[in-house]
Amino acid sequence: MQERIVEIIVYLIHEMQTDKRLGEVDLRALSERGYTQNEISTAFSWLFDKIHLGDNILAQENRSHVHSHRVLHDSERSVITSEAYGYLLELRELRLLDDMDIELAIDRIMMAGFGSVGINEMKSVIASIIFDYDDSNRIGSRLMLNSKDTIH
Repeated sequence: MQERIVEIIVYLIHEMQTDKRLGEVDLRALSERGYTQNEISTAFSWLFDKIHLGDNILAQENRSHVHSHRVLHDSERSVITSEAYGYLLELRELRLLDDMDIELAIDRIMMAGFGSVGINEMKSVIASIIFDYDDSNRIGSRLMLNSKDTIH
């Protein structure tokens, strides 16, 4: 389920980059793609939580700053498909992941002993990184909503 929530978050950030506010996003398109109301609400909750914590989801990077690119080692390239690596880079460009998250994802994949990692496996690894945070600072908040919860 978390992988589907990441897909929704990616969709929402793409929509926000076209100067849409979250309230202007057409949720029917998500429902038509088969996402449940609970998954959609959870993705919105995650985004609102990030914004509430001061994370600037749509901040533009300083283009004068030299930006390094991670190149896969031959052994990594033999395990991680180009599509999966492209997805990883897309999430970095959307600022859902930073350089340390990229390294963590690659390390988890290599240590797990996968024979081959495609997009579905990459989504699972990314979901575990994105949703693995310490809730102790957010007493009373939760990432996952109950089945009847909605955001108003």
